[in-house]
Amino acid sequence: MSDKIIVTVQGVDKIGIVAAVTAKMAELEVNIEDIKQTLMQGHFVMFMLCNIEKSNHSFKEIKDGLTGLGEELGMEIWVQKKEIFDNMHKMG
Repeated sequence: MSDKIIVTVQGVDKIGIVAAVTAKMAELEVNIEDIKQTLMQGHFVMFMLCNIEKSNHSFKEIKDGLTGLGEELGMEIWVQKKEIFDNMHKMG
């Protein structure tokens, strides 16, 4: 089983989104390996490829922590295991 996860954050842009999400990831011992973000007509979207291998937290604890943060921020945050994400997005 891979230790890679995909985290997607989206919602109305406001100050502090990246800071709040990355602080929560540090608290959960999640390593961000790649990050892409964009702003589309005031709508903030961020994708992160992360590694949870060194985290002392379970996938469920990480997912629940980030989802809860999303609710606090008024944003949508999705957390998926990379294999599931890859399988959902395979072409053909």
